Amino acid sequence: MSKAVHAARRLILGRALRSEHLGDQLLSKRLALPIFASDPLSSVAYATQEILLVLSLGGLAYLYLTPYLGAAVVVLLAVVVLSYRQVVFAYPSGGGSYEVANRNLGPSAGLTVAAALLVDYVMTVAVSVAAGVDNLISAFPSLNAYRVAIAVGFVVLLTAMNLRGVRESGKTFAVPTYGFIAGVLVLIVTGLIRVLLGDAPVAESAAYSITPEHSGITGLALVFFALRAFSSGCTALTGVEAISNGVPAFRKPKSVNAAKTLVAMGATAIVMFAGITALAIISKVRIAEHTCDLVGFTGNCQTDPQRTVIAQIAAAVFGGTTNVGFFYIQAATVLILILAANTAYNGFPLLASILARDRYLPRQLNTRGDRLAFSNGIVLLALAAGLLIVIFDASVTHLIQLYILGVFTSFTLSQAGMVRHWNRLLRAEPDRAERHRIRLRRTVNGIGCALTGLVLIIVTATKFTQGAYLVVIAMPILFVMMKAIRRHYDRVAAALVLDEDSFDLPSRVHAIVLISQLHKPAARALAYARATQPSILEAVTVQSDDTPRLQREWDKQSMPVPLKVLASPYREVTRPIINYVKNIRRDNPREVITIYIPEYVVGHWWEHLLHNQSALRLKGRLLYTPGVMVTSVPWLLDSAEHITYPTARPAPGDIRRGTIPAKTPAANNRP
Repeated sequence: MSKAVHAARRLILGRALRSEHLGDQLLSKRLALPIFASDPLSSVAYATQEILLVLSLGGLAYLYLTPYLGAAVVVLLAVVVLSYRQVVFAYPSGGGSYEVANRNLGPSAGLTVAAALLVDYVMTVAVSVAAGVDNLISAFPSLNAYRVAIAVGFVVLLTAMNLRGVRESGKTFAVPTYGFIAGVLVLIVTGLIRVLLGDAPVAESAAYSITPEHSGITGLALVFFALRAFSSGCTALTGVEAISNGVPAFRKPKSVNAAKTLVAMGATAIVMFAGITALAIISKVRIAEHTCDLVGFTGNCQTDPQRTVIAQIAAAVFGGTTNVGFFYIQAATVLILILAANTAYNGFPLLASILARDRYLPRQLNTRGDRLAFSNGIVLLALAAGLLIVIFDASVTHLIQLYILGVFTSFTLSQAGMVRHWNRLLRAEPDRAERHRIRLRRTVNGIGCALTGLVLIIVTATKFTQGAYLVVIAMPILFVMMKAIRRHYDRVAAALVLDEDSFDLPSRVHAIVLISQLHKPAARALAYARATQPSILEAVTVQSDDTPRLQREWDKQSMPVPLKVLASPYREVTRPIINYVKNIRRDNPREVITIYIPEYVVGHWWEHLLHNQSALRLKGRLLYTPGVMVTSVPWLLDSAEHITYPTARPAPGDIRRGTIPAKTPAANNRP
């Protein structure tokens, strides 16, 4: 069984890497882009759609707002990219928004950012995978019934790929990411050329009208309506901060390479988002939250899903849904949306490892796995995202409402922290030219803080009742949990500090060997206990029907230690031993008691059910008894001996060289 599990593990994850190979996992800019930037790049596939979905609630009358809202998203994206470029240089250790807020605004602000980012990373996986499945269904509508199963399957696949290591996952995801960028750029250029030639593409839904849910919106209601659509379009900014969190994963010079990758990602995302939004306006794409709201829809609105915006644009530009170009765009979109979750698969484990290092999360999250990735964080992210996909039925419309609240919380606090960072440097900088540069950088971060703070207010106000309240609940829960974990670690650390009594020797050592029957494991335990030369040595058993026979065998073998029998009128094993040990401790509080327990080491999982049950219960109870040391004395059964000490086989060339290895001795159980 264990060999099969090991073989499967190696097949999925690859061979284990040594710690000194960590440097080999560092990323070039070419590989870092698909790893860290696939989320914001993929967001262009649905950001325009989210704007149109909200505007369509008022019917066709309010679609004229689309270009203005798209332009606002582009400006905001540019400001955030420039702001995080400064974070990359100022804080290259990889903490990103968390480190900026923690150092400049205090631990509470840092934990608020951390909670927001952890939630956002989970949402990134859930939304990206669900959006990818949506586009897959746009090409193959018959798959709609299997939406959730397909989405969960993609999460499992992504998890396996990331467990293989950062560099290997980057190589795997590079081709789909660059393929998506190339496909969308070709789509945009082709569409705009057709417009210039007087043959503007027309979407399949251009002739549809939409039944409005809200009509006659004016005044403040119109402003609120437009802001709601704008907040939905801000999904294009998700994942921008991931590069600032992953600076340590870049090759040297780390900050320079990370900054260049960030700028390349921002420029590419802006061009793609602006192009898709422009083509959606030109081709008159119509899309509604519910298919039945589309007047003129030719399919069954109860069962047939409407095609996504990018699918409609591709069909319009390339000439139908049977064209090679259409299927290429759909395939590339599905892949990039699925792989967009990879941004979270790198950001979440890195952030979790930093929080674990700072004792805000369990320390296991700071441990690297076989392939030098933070495996525990990867698995935790997959479980949380998979659960969300199942709960929300892999619906992008429902999941998207929970999405961007966390990311704009981190944006705002991060930029506020950077403003304070520049203020501190400004006070200490005597050079006039450098002071001028610092003021310019502070201005960039100040504008970023103001804009992202405004968007945060808008997102909270417009999305709260649509589901964002769940994030508002989840973030404080994570905050309190991380505070509690830190308090626990602090208490443990304080309790373990050396003091003047730490090296005091016990008055004496009282050794107790637990005996159930007289056999080789018991003899080994007794011999080992004698070898430690304790002050007092006892062999103890609990009264049972076999006790008289055990006593006769004990006397017959002339054992060097007397056998003490503990009364057990209710046929219990654990309680008499615990009470006996506590009585010794009460009479001699400075005495250390060492319990020696003979145990079987088995080679098959089912053998665990047949052996060591009493020993496990005893150890569990004795570990909570002060002043008691528990020592397991193992005895390997044949099954374990065969697995642990297999017969040595010659390596290639051993026979030729005359260096055939000797067989492993089988006498490893002898006392």
